[in-house]
Amino acid sequence: MAVREEDAPVITMEEREYIASQLKLVWWRFLRHRLAVIATAVILGFYLVSLFPEFLAVHDPQSQDALRTFVPPQQVHFFDGLKPSVPYVYGFIRERDPVTRKPGYSTDDSKKFPIQFFVRGYEYKFVSLFRTDIHLMGVDTDEKTMPFHILGTDRLGRDLYSRLLYGTRVSMSIGLVGVAISLFLGVLLGGISGYRGGLADMIIQRFIEFIRSIPTIPLWLGLAAAVPKEWSVLRLYFAITIIISLLGWTTLAREVRGRFLALKSEDFVIAAHLYGTSELRIVFRHMLPSFISHIIATTTLAVPAIIIAETALSFLGLGLRPPAISWGTLLFEAQNLNAISNAPWLLIPGPFVLLAILAFNFMGDGLRDAADPYSTG
Repeated sequence: MAVREEDAPVITMEEREYIASQLKLVWWRFLRHRLAVIATAVILGFYLVSLFPEFLAVHDPQSQDALRTFVPPQQVHFFDGLKPSVPYVYGFIRERDPVTRKPGYSTDDSKKFPIQFFVRGYEYKFVSLFRTDIHLMGVDTDEKTMPFHILGTDRLGRDLYSRLLYGTRVSMSIGLVGVAISLFLGVLLGGISGYRGGLADMIIQRFIEFIRSIPTIPLWLGLAAAVPKEWSVLRLYFAITIIISLLGWTTLAREVRGRFLALKSEDFVIAAHLYGTSELRIVFRHMLPSFISHIIATTTLAVPAIIIAETALSFLGLGLRPPAISWGTLLFEAQNLNAISNAPWLLIPGPFVLLAILAFNFMGDGLRDAADPYSTG
């Protein structure tokens, strides 16, 4: 006899938590951390931009124009007088200050450029699959170079908005690649050190202590000087990623070692030994999954450290070099005090670095809290 819907037992939220899987409990607890959810959405937005910077960009990021150096950010207008209007920008006139003789720009109210979407611009390869010239937005104009710079231009007349989008790809991806290398080295060497013990543990720990004792800045200076200047952007990118990763795996390795030292005397590990399970299966099937949530949280918190390291190196001229575009190389343009006084908008990449770092830290906090769904508080 079928049970009627109104007669079916009602499962409370507390009962649902008792019968839910570990993964569901972690997910539910993470959703309760609203700041972590917002931070995750911000990070996903950054990576969405890094996937399609060519489509989102307005200008070719390497295109230079000597007549448009240090153009200030253009204001986007949404009202024509008191009436709502399609978004538009005014044109600008290049002029020279009569006292200092420095070039400057003033708004040309006689030229109004409506902002349009899905317009044609410079040609690029979409997701490395096919060539196209469709861009998300642009302005309706007959001029050869589009007079649209919502974040201004730099000392060579390059559009800062387009360069910021391209820089997001490099800076955000270098964090993922660097963390992947650090995660592999940390788990592998830390696992061997904690599980094997003895001579292997002593050698690995002394090697970790040696790496951690090396002053970071002199090491970066030496490694940056050793990288040939004629290397391509791609080779330099991987070289900087590997350099940063080789210095960032030691903390995770020590954490993994400590966990393995505690776990190898647990009953389930001893039972696996007695059953004849291979060492690799014990490590990857039984020991690592027991604290995989902690590894995920630690890895998430390591991404901003690598982004900061790349930004700092490139800002000091020791990391990526032009024509490579990253947040660090963009901030390198603002190193000159004269450039900052004339074009303070060159510091715009700075808040994006800060936002990405905070978002990763908040998401890492949420993952760390959700890693133990049975804890209280």
